[in-house]
Amino acid sequence: MEFSRVHELASQHGTPVLFLSESRAREAYRNLTAALPGVDLYYAVKSNSQPELISILNAENSFFDVCSNGEIDILKGLEISADRCIHTHPIKRDGDISYALEYGLKIFVVDNEDELLKFIPYKDKAELLVRMSIQNPGCLVNLSQKFGVAPEKMFDVIKKAHEMGLKVKGISFHAGSQNENPLKYIEALEYCKDICGKAALSGIDIEIIDIGGGFPISYLTQVLPMAAFCQPIVDYLSRYFTNYRVIAEPGRVLSGPTMTLATKVMGRSYRNGAWWYYLDEGIYGSFSGKMFDHADYPMFLTRPGERYNSVLAGPTCDSIDVLYENISLPLLEIGDVLVFESMGAYTVASSCNFNGFPKAKLVVVE
Repeated sequence: MEFSRVHELASQHGTPVLFLSESRAREAYRNLTAALPGVDLYYAVKSNSQPELISILNAENSFFDVCSNGEIDILKGLEISADRCIHTHPIKRDGDISYALEYGLKIFVVDNEDELLKFIPYKDKAELLVRMSIQNPGCLVNLSQKFGVAPEKMFDVIKKAHEMGLKVKGISFHAGSQNENPLKYIEALEYCKDICGKAALSGIDIEIIDIGGGFPISYLTQVLPMAAFCQPIVDYLSRYFTNYRVIAEPGRVLSGPTMTLATKVMGRSYRNGAWWYYLDEGIYGSFSGKMFDHADYPMFLTRPGERYNSVLAGPTCDSIDVLYENISLPLLEIGDVLVFESMGAYTVASSCNFNGFPKAKLVVVE
C-alpha cells in the first residue's frame, strides 16, 4: 500500500491497525495455484485465522488445513464444508478426533504408533496420512524437530497401520517454514517415491502426497518468484507422481503479503546514546512474529533528516518488548506513523492483550 494511503487510513481508524488487502490475498492464492498446477492448496489456518482472510481464500476455492477444534469452529462459522479440510496436527486427543469426525472431516495426519492406536475405534471413518520428517537447519523454523517419522522408518509405520486395519491414504512432509531451498522438496519426494514403491509391493495403495508448506515470501531480502521456486517441484511431480493426488499446506505464502501494519510513536526518550521510540504496537501484539517466527518486517517512514542511533520498543512495561535495536532513524516526533509490510503471517495469530493493550484493529481494504 502507498504510504500516503496508509497514513490516511490510520488517521481514520486509529493505531495500531492492520490493513488486510483483498487483492493481495487473491493474488497470492492465484500465483501459487499457477506455480503448482494440479496441486490442491490447503491453506494453513494457523498462520492467520482471521475470518476475513479465510473468507477471501474460500471465495478462491481454497481448501483448508486445520490443527485444532478452535480452527474447525472458525470454518464451521463460515459454513465451509468439512470435505474441503484436513487435520494435520500429528498429536490429538480422542475428543479432537471425534470432534473433527462429527464435523465431517476424514483425513488426519499421524507420526507414531501410539497415535495409530487412537484411530482404531474410528478405522471405518478416518483416513490417515503418515508424516515424514525432513531435517532442514537452513530454513527459518525447522518443523521436523517436533514432528515426523524418520524416512527410513516410514514404511514400518505405514505397514503397522495397514496391519491394524487403518486406512493409510498417503504421505505428508514439511520442508521447513520460510524454506528458500526448493531442492528440499525434491529430497523429500525422493523418499516418498521409494516408500510408495515398498507400499505397492506390500499391497498398500498410497494415493495422496502432501508436500506441506514452507514456501517463502520476501521480507527484508527478496526470494525467488513463486513460479521459479516451484518449477523444480513441478518437474519432479510430473515425472514421478502423475498417478497421485498431490496437495500442499501453504500458510505464510498466502497470508504473509496480505497485511500492512500502521503504528504510531507514543513516546520517546534519549537513553544511553540512543533515541528510544515507544510504539503503540509491540512484541506482545502484531510483532509477536519477531519472537515466535523469527521474522523481520520491511519498515517505511517518510520523515527526512539526519539519522541517529535508535531503538524501537513496544508499549508494554515488559523490558523484553523491544523490536529493533541499533538502527539508524531520523529524529522522530511523537505521533509519527511507521508502516510495516508483510505482516500477515504468524503476527496477529500469536498476538495477545498483555498489560491491557488491545490487539491491533483489523480493517479490510481493496
